[in-house]
Amino acid sequence: MTAELRELRHSGSIGSRSSSSPRKQRDDDQSPLTSDEKSLDGDDEGGGSGRVRHARDRSFWSHLLPVSAFGGDDSRVSTSSSKISLFLLIVVVVGVVISVFLLFNRLNAPYLCQKDGIVLHCPHVKESPSLWENPYSATTSWKPCAERRTHGVSDLPPENETNGYIFIHAEGGLNQQRIAICNAVAVAKIMNATLILPVLKQDQIWKDQTKFEDIFDVDHFIDYLKDDIRIVRDIPEWFIDRSELFTSIRRTVKNIPKYASAQFYIDNVLPRIKEKKIMALKPFVDRLGYDNVPREINRLRCRVNYHAMKFLPEIEQMADLLASRMRNRTQTSNPYMALHLRFEKGMVGLSFCDFVGTREEKLKMAEYRKKEWPRRYKNGSHLWQLALQKRKEGRCPLEPGEVAVILRAMGYPKETQIYVASGQVYGGLNRMAPLRNMFPNLVTKEELTTEEELEGFKKHVTSLAALDFLVCLKSDVFVMTHGGNFAKLIIGFRRYMGHRLKSIKPDKGLMSKSFGDPYMGWAAFVEDVVITHQTRTGLPEETFPNYDLWENPLTPCMCRA
Repeated sequence: MTAELRELRHSGSIGSRSSSSPRKQRDDDQSPLTSDEKSLDGDDEGGGSGRVRHARDRSFWSHLLPVSAFGGDDSRVSTSSSKISLFLLIVVVVGVVISVFLLFNRLNAPYLCQKDGIVLHCPHVKESPSLWENPYSATTSWKPCAERRTHGVSDLPPENETNGYIFIHAEGGLNQQRIAICNAVAVAKIMNATLILPVLKQDQIWKDQTKFEDIFDVDHFIDYLKDDIRIVRDIPEWFIDRSELFTSIRRTVKNIPKYASAQFYIDNVLPRIKEKKIMALKPFVDRLGYDNVPREINRLRCRVNYHAMKFLPEIEQMADLLASRMRNRTQTSNPYMALHLRFEKGMVGLSFCDFVGTREEKLKMAEYRKKEWPRRYKNGSHLWQLALQKRKEGRCPLEPGEVAVILRAMGYPKETQIYVASGQVYGGLNRMAPLRNMFPNLVTKEELTTEEELEGFKKHVTSLAALDFLVCLKSDVFVMTHGGNFAKLIIGFRRYMGHRLKSIKPDKGLMSKSFGDPYMGWAAFVEDVVITHQTRTGLPEETFPNYDLWENPLTPCMCRA
């Protein structure tokens, strides 16, 4: 009896030790770009030692052991051999369970990609037939129709019947200036005024003093619009005090609201132009609306943007050379993608979003924001909640690593040729490493050219921006990562040229939700990305009230084919 009790206690202790492994907690990391290390759930069973259960267990093992462990017919197996066999069998069973669990997790990984240092490893995705262009059937229903009338009669009144002259400073970067010039032509048409060739105002960020004629073909600009408005190259000679036009408040209209209507200009600006004969309009950023002006005025803006504003021949030629080099980097003709990566220090700071980084980086960014935007920064206590809200709403710039994961989910392979249009990326090479390692054929204009070839364009920062604009415009696929005038002008231009050109606008709200979901599997993520972006590739899209003409010129500037 004593020996039997000892045996029961001993077998109970073995069961307890072998089956009471603690449950390991998985690290609830919210980032999908973290290591692919996963902990396993153990068998959380107690090691009961009751006589009835033990008898049942022994009955089971007594039938199993002779066959599986020894394969003999001798029923008198020694107690020590039984213990060893039981232990080995438990080890084998646990090993099989662990292997199956790991394989299941591997196939249904809760993290999107595995991170190995600065390298991201994402599963392969099959390329879709429409990877490099929009489906033909969806792109043939519209055609451009904002070009000038070739055989029409000009409705331009004689020069002596003009209501006066208007003068504007086109502020901001190259693309904001472009929009301002288009609006200036439209406003001159509304008021039957003569437009003095706009001045490109020095930008506070770029510190560039480019003139209109340094970037655009002035002769083509004036000639193409000759039947719409009258444009002069300079202030009329009879106006003696030219400095007054830049400094005097008597010569400036300053009370123009944003997105003003055509009627506002007729009622409030035109009388002053008739009185003074020459007036400056400033500021002139977004001072003309879209749905509160005649349809023909919007079509005129498209005519200026897509037909009249041509870059200088040397800029166009260099852009053609860069595009040609992108298409022949593999020694055979290949498509290429243009990526507008907006992750410069200024953009990161202005966004007031939170990004992955060291504690030191975050402290430096906080000081930078406090210095540059003190009224928005305040005491900084509200910024964390603001950052979370902006990311949830999809208002944060995509990081290079996030862009890499999205492109791989769309099906773009490692061999994809990518032209990057960007300023200096915040975080430098380390920040770019995940994108560059996943897509090694990633280049900039500086890497495609020699120093001598670019030397003539470095005189003006806007010339370099113009090269990026044209190379992106000519690409097979254009991908934006954040809003801004550059991206929306490119997307609008490619739509106007024919919706066959693919222009991808990531759904950053959905992507933020997916990146923050620790249970989002790769297959589910790929499905979400593909389905969501089927309609976000520059296809025809009906306009709506307060739409952005520059990103979607469909209704006013295109006609049914």
